Amino acid sequence: MKVSAFAPRFVFCLFFALLFITPLPAEEAVIPANFQRENLVAWCIVPFDAKKRDPRARADMVKSLGLRRVAYDWREENIPEFEQEMLTYKERGLEFFAFWNGHESAYPLFPKHGIKPQIWHTLQTGKGLSNAEKIASAAESLIPLASRTKEAGLALGLYNHGGWGGLPDNLVAVCKSLRERGYADVGIVYNFHHAHPRIATFADDLRKMKPYLLCLNLNGMADPAVEDVSKADVRVKAIGTGEHEAEMVATIIAGGYEGPIGILGHVARRDVEEVLRENLGGLDRILRNLP
Repeated sequence: MKVSAFAPRFVFCLFFALLFITPLPAEEAVIPANFQRENLVAWCIVPFDAKKRDPRARADMVKSLGLRRVAYDWREENIPEFEQEMLTYKERGLEFFAFWNGHESAYPLFPKHGIKPQIWHTLQTGKGLSNAEKIASAAESLIPLASRTKEAGLALGLYNHGGWGGLPDNLVAVCKSLRERGYADVGIVYNFHHAHPRIATFADDLRKMKPYLLCLNLNGMADPAVEDVSKADVRVKAIGTGEHEAEMVATIIAGGYEGPIGILGHVARRDVEEVLRENLGGLDRILRNLP
């Protein structure tokens, strides 16, 4: 059989062309706006800092990381610094996003400096025999604070800190009760590091809480069936070093939550900048590998 002279030339040309074909880049995951660094909220960065930064050093550190929002967790020694903290954030272009627990000396400073931080407050266990009685009791006990924040034009975030008050159903029920009483700006601040018993039900919990969520704070989630999450160094882990936070982040995005996302600096004996960097790096890796 006679071989056409065209065949060798065709094979050579095809081989040569394949050498120069550039493969199309893999499609990059689209990072939702609330997960983008400038929109993340730095949380637990004041008392949990081995360097004990002052307001200026803290603001500079936050800005250097590309963060623009801070939830302010204070202790008694920080009370004289409240106004300096607010002034410094304003100078650095940072948002004073939330204020832990409220304080009477801080309320006049909010309108003075044109800020409206959320007030985060732990939901305590209600009193009573039935759950309905506990919900009514918990809501009643919060009316003075809800009235104070409403008067100041601020949102009140009920914060899960374990126990009865950390259960999503109870957080939602107390929110509903207070909203029915006219406190429309009461919502939920939900923290991964206080939610290890709820990993398996997170998708359903998120669906219930979503209409009330003011902020969702991430954490590396150890498997409570394998590790003792009552230990501080297991309960609080860098994002990306746990077993479950990647799937939980995917659940947040798939569930359509578009509200604020926080990251923790909750390690007392370490430089909080290092802790935040680890969390940011772990979150970046998770977001890059989203399906």
